[in-house]
Amino acid sequence: MPKNIKVILYDESEKNNNIVSKFLNLKGPKLFSFKNEDELTARINILKNQYTSKEVIVLNPFKGRFFQICPGSPNVICCNYRVINTCFNCFYDCTYCFLNTYLNSFGVFQFTNLEDLHKEIDLFINGVSPDLVYRIGSGEFTDSLMMDEITGIGESLIEKFSTYKNIMLELKTKSGNVDHLLGIKDKGSTVLAWSLNTERNIAKYEGGSASLKKRIDAAKKACEAGFFLAFHFDPIIIYDGWEEDYTTVISNLFSNINADKVVWISLGCFRYAPGFKNIMQEKFPEEELTLEEMFPGVDGKYRYLKNKRINIYKTIKGYLNTYTKKPFIYLCMETGNVWHSVFNNYYESSESLEKDFSKYLKNTFLK
Repeated sequence: MPKNIKVILYDESEKNNNIVSKFLNLKGPKLFSFKNEDELTARINILKNQYTSKEVIVLNPFKGRFFQICPGSPNVICCNYRVINTCFNCFYDCTYCFLNTYLNSFGVFQFTNLEDLHKEIDLFINGVSPDLVYRIGSGEFTDSLMMDEITGIGESLIEKFSTYKNIMLELKTKSGNVDHLLGIKDKGSTVLAWSLNTERNIAKYEGGSASLKKRIDAAKKACEAGFFLAFHFDPIIIYDGWEEDYTTVISNLFSNINADKVVWISLGCFRYAPGFKNIMQEKFPEEELTLEEMFPGVDGKYRYLKNKRINIYKTIKGYLNTYTKKPFIYLCMETGNVWHSVFNNYYESSESLEKDFSKYLKNTFLK
């Protein structure tokens, strides 16, 4: 059981729900039931004075859309990734995480009505085009694997998608929590993915997450078990010596895994929306992320200067390519002209990137 969990809140009417019963069987956490939203709010207000948000699990149905296309950012090229909502918030305390903008949110909300998720997935599957490879993941509003050994959501999704040749499920994490998945026989085209950063950045800005070594060790286990792999260098955070440190990360990674199993790698520089700087500085007064010179881009988010970003991407892409040219390397939320400067390939729209990405995966990994 994740050591973070100190309290579990659950709807009294859902005691027999599959997800709820798994949490209620855990040894250690304090259990509190509620009958309605008012009782839940009252209980949370009490717990706020005793626990941190990361220590409280709230088990509740989700009333929004379980399945959607990644919202991306306006006026930039996105990859049209599909997002599954299974949980909101996570155990890790990353300085740069956009979830910090939800100032009034308290607790990690694990959704309990996952049968509704499967209904939405079925509707999506019925309408997919056989010409596209769809990438789908649950790591947008939470960490896909931080407590997956409890929920069993990962295995259920792997089973759900394993029979579809043009769907690649991605479970993305900053943990080393993969052992419970390694014995799954029918993995389909499942991708286990890690967000990677330098040891310095993990220590300073990714509180509570697994060390770089634990992430790479877990990736090695997943690779040996037969899973596809993916890696996300996002956000890339620069400082004196960043080039050497990122090349060390890449060297350690490919010394431990089979590069032929890596299907994609994303690159994205640190960026933040207007107003987020104040939130970071208030919650993390020692942060140094915003000391770099940054300017608003076409989507309004603050970024490193364009030429600096291009140099960063070229540097990391170049070092990746010394180990492998097989994965599809892509930029997250960048403009078409930055794409062209880095790859000499211009995308006019997110749809054109999605088609190119899909074609590459189909021809390289799913033949």
